[in-house]
Amino acid sequence: MSHINKNDSVSNSDISKDFFEINTVAHIIRTDDEAIAIAQKLAVQFAKEASRRDIERRLPLEEIKLYSQSGLWGINIPKEYGGAEVKYRTLGEVVKIISSVDPSLGQIAQNHWVFLEHIRLDASEEQKKFFFGNVLRGERLGNAFSEKGSKTVADLQTKITKSKDGYEVNGQKFFATGALLAHWIPVVALDKQGNPYGAIVPRHSKGVSVVNDWSSFGQKTTFSGTVLLKQVKVDPKNLIPIYKAFERPTAAGAISQFIQAAVDAGIARGAIDETIKYVRQYARPWIDSGLEKATDDPYTISNIGELKIKLRAAEAVLDLAGDQIDAAIRNTTEANVSEATLLVAEAKVLTTEIALLSSNKLFELSGTRSTLSELNLDRHWRNARTHTLHDPVRWKFHIVGNYYLNNVLPPRHPWS
Repeated sequence: MSHINKNDSVSNSDISKDFFEINTVAHIIRTDDEAIAIAQKLAVQFAKEASRRDIERRLPLEEIKLYSQSGLWGINIPKEYGGAEVKYRTLGEVVKIISSVDPSLGQIAQNHWVFLEHIRLDASEEQKKFFFGNVLRGERLGNAFSEKGSKTVADLQTKITKSKDGYEVNGQKFFATGALLAHWIPVVALDKQGNPYGAIVPRHSKGVSVVNDWSSFGQKTTFSGTVLLKQVKVDPKNLIPIYKAFERPTAAGAISQFIQAAVDAGIARGAIDETIKYVRQYARPWIDSGLEKATDDPYTISNIGELKIKLRAAEAVLDLAGDQIDAAIRNTTEANVSEATLLVAEAKVLTTEIALLSSNKLFELSGTRSTLSELNLDRHWRNARTHTLHDPVRWKFHIVGNYYLNNVLPPRHPWS
């Protein structure tokens, strides 16, 4: 299995093209229960080398193939196009299950699912059949949305211009989670009027270079580095007018943040499970307690109870948010989309808080030995601290408060 160091540069030629070949058509998932069962089975497999992948910054090549071939990457494709069209609470549960053992794997598919929603919303019938069909066969979408160094996340500099035989994209992207191992990279670029389009370019297109310069201390193996785009030709058939999502209410932004919150809930699950396991096996009672086992410590018992209660509350609100996203897709009104956005914001607050709390309590309840580097338990905190920086919760409190106090509808961000 290939692995790289954080300062290595990985471009198109560094991963064998054999990795991208689809030798076996992906499994087609039909039901919500099947999706959850498959995620649970995969999680057992993914857990085996999760710590080692983190330590070595190892490319999860085998894991990503298993993941996308399992059919899980197509579960939000509408039934009329051959997908399972699972409930969003089911998609959230899948993300939590995978993220509880490896949140990098949990995050890698996030933008894939989000862009499938943009295809559902604004693609032509021909585009839907093509891209939904390719995904159901096992192909993966990456991400080239955000840029670093800009004034805000929405201040994009990547441009799409008309050319002789179609269109051309030029620019530079960062935080490109999933691009390195994708078959297609959806690039958000602005036309000369400033309208954002989604240009879906093949991963190995001339002029596309994916650079692994992701050096974060957490979510290491998402490889969320840079995508360089130099005179990249875009087939007009692969151009999605995602600017339309700004002109009307849609659930796309809520879906994006919902999946982010599900990753955080999964991190919390994993940290709490690790804490319970460690305390049972290795933790010692405090000398003044007079107890024989750490599991009899009333303060430890109380803390575990607190963590479990807060996790259940966070997951319950996340489920409510998933249900409301479904409602907003069925009946896309301003009121339904706003309610979905508010519930996702509430879930984001709660999942952030429990992810950070549980990954801190892991060490407090387990004791000094749990900080030994060979155990690599700090990956839970590093992943929590890194991933919860998406969509700052200080603004979630404001959005929710401003709605209930001043009747101000939450802002719409169609891709984040």
